[in-house]
Amino acid sequence: MAALPVRLDRDGREPLGAQLSGQVRDLVSRGTLRRGDRLPSTRALAADLGVARSVAEQAYDQLVAEGWLSARRGAGTFVASEAVPRAEVRRRRPAGPGPGLVRLSTGEPWIDPRHRAAWRRAWREVSAATPPRGYDDPCGLPALREALAERLGRTRGLVVDPDEVVVTAGTTAGLRDVLSVLPSGPVGIEDPGYRAAVATARAAGRDVVDLPAEARHDEAALRGLAAAYVTPAHQHPLGRVMPADDRLTLLAASRATGAVVVEDDYDSELRYDVAPVPALATLGRDRVAYLGTASKSAPPGLRVGWMVPPPALLDDVARHRELVHDVAAWPVQRALLTLLRDGWLDSVVRTARRVYAERAARVAAVLGPHAAPAATSAGMYSTWLLPQDAALRAHAAAREAGFDLPLLSDVCRTARHTGVVVGFGGVSDGELDRALGAIRAGLGG
Repeated sequence: MAALPVRLDRDGREPLGAQLSGQVRDLVSRGTLRRGDRLPSTRALAADLGVARSVAEQAYDQLVAEGWLSARRGAGTFVASEAVPRAEVRRRRPAGPGPGLVRLSTGEPWIDPRHRAAWRRAWREVSAATPPRGYDDPCGLPALREALAERLGRTRGLVVDPDEVVVTAGTTAGLRDVLSVLPSGPVGIEDPGYRAAVATARAAGRDVVDLPAEARHDEAALRGLAAAYVTPAHQHPLGRVMPADDRLTLLAASRATGAVVVEDDYDSELRYDVAPVPALATLGRDRVAYLGTASKSAPPGLRVGWMVPPPALLDDVARHRELVHDVAAWPVQRALLTLLRDGWLDSVVRTARRVYAERAARVAAVLGPHAAPAATSAGMYSTWLLPQDAALRAHAAAREAGFDLPLLSDVCRTARHTGVVVGFGGVSDGELDRALGAIRAGLGG
């Protein structure tokens, strides 16, 4: 048997015997050494490598114990395993709008660069703080929950005790928490609606029932459901505000059927025409699981949000989170606490409202002659109803100019709405102007 193609690093931190066993293991798993091949004796291998014989003996003994090699008395040491099959790896382009395209996203916020100093200060505080020794409170940092409770009462009219607030890793994480403690049954989700909510419900093993986004969700609509997921303050993506009568009907249906209402209050603070619409949960804390997120004012990559479950579910949610360690990362929670304490989130929202109001007017000036607004513009996007052929022309023209313009039909399941959804939060003013120029040309303007 020829010398093995191995090389040991005497200055390395790993013991020589472990280095040798690892390299022989790799030779077998890759197929360089095949089943039945005879290996050099420990004496010959040690002499070849310039190491003590005990190093080779230790490596062989380890590989025999793992089943890679077999030792036959008087005959030598042999390979006892086949090569490990290698799965074919296909290089795929990452999911997204496409290479080089700027997405006119409905979920990426504009953040005034003047607020960067406060952002950096928050992370400096995180670096100087002492992290918890083990897993923290499954519902989140107590100080952060207190700050969030104050903010919910001040901005959303939702008066809760800090102990009722649960810090989450975002909206979908909160939805998973709720679904994990509900009885079996399907989940009703608005159509058109938030695709991530649909994917989350299905990943939890739930069937999804389409709830027409512009319909009143009465007892008949909720019958047989475990939960109904809605966006009442700013329906995603049509933009409709759920009327007061429809809210009362939904809550009455929830009480009659037992279905829990999950309220995704994703961008309610970003109204620039009237004051923010109160949360649905203010009318029915006993029936509504309230979800909020920082991702429409802070960078979405922060991945942090909050939830106020119905009181009857709070203990079950806490036990589930403690069991699965489903807790938002401590550094993120600690940073958000500082950002709330220093007023960073309030300042970001105030400046963003002004910017979004101006950008919404620019979008309306371009789309208005060609399309009908789905609802009063609010937040960081506006939705425009168009025939599908016109929407496709606008989409193609935007793409040619380097922008990915979302189609309304892409977020419909059984609904038949067509048009475009123009997100204007995550782009610069110059990018928005170029995108709108392309859209105007695509629509023949």
